[in-house]
Amino acid sequence: MAYNLLKGKKGIIFGALNDQSIAWKVAQRAVQEGAEIVLSNAPIALRMGELNKLAEECNAPVIAADVTNNDDINNLLTKTQEHFNGGVDFILHSIGMSVNVRKSIHYTENNYDFTHKGLDISALSLHRVLQAAMKMDVINEWGSVVALTYIAAQRVFPDYNDMADNKAYLESIARNFGYQYGVKKQVRINTVSQSPTRTTAGSGVKGFDGFINYAEKMSPLGNASADQCADYCVTLFSDLTRMVTMQNLFHDGGFSFTGVTQAVIEQMEK
Repeated sequence: MAYNLLKGKKGIIFGALNDQSIAWKVAQRAVQEGAEIVLSNAPIALRMGELNKLAEECNAPVIAADVTNNDDINNLLTKTQEHFNGGVDFILHSIGMSVNVRKSIHYTENNYDFTHKGLDISALSLHRVLQAAMKMDVINEWGSVVALTYIAAQRVFPDYNDMADNKAYLESIARNFGYQYGVKKQVRINTVSQSPTRTTAGSGVKGFDGFINYAEKMSPLGNASADQCADYCVTLFSDLTRMVTMQNLFHDGGFSFTGVTQAVIEQMEK
């Protein structure tokens, strides 16, 4: 069911790769709620993924951008403003990558060149996008920016590796830029800490099935799906959440505040 929560609003969705992507679901829900969008991902992701299919469904242009490259970001924002003949009302940052994870390098043995690359893509990219957007006056007053994160930024999940560090930095950028952009133009910036979700990126983490199964048993409501995350993001893009900013918002079925559940106790006693 659609509620026209985003009627007349315009936005940029970063990070959709295929129909498993949370960003893909967010794009679909945003359009269903009345928004117009621009889709963006790295050039290599555009070659590997299925973004043109989503673009056709959403009647949205695709503009490639390497988020570690300032010129690419400026080009994306310029073309977006030209396409909409003005600014945007929301941005989704759904970008994350760790070479150390991909190469199964243990956290204590991280390759620092890989670490720097992952940090640039997964966290600094949010700062780059927001810095450029502020300079170019891309986000309209009372606009909303949402970046996707994970509870490993606060708690130890051994095989999440340096992505935990990346997410912690991402959340810090959201808070600090949330203050700056809020004072300047009432733009709100939040992170959504989602349940472990079977996306292409998430599935690359060692022991990911264990993450999902454990979280399911530890969450009173069970794990939140990608579709449910999209619903939540849409509310944060809408005018109903105008006074919510600089927050890390857990969307995880209650996992984040549960010490232990009966299901986990019973599993451990087997």
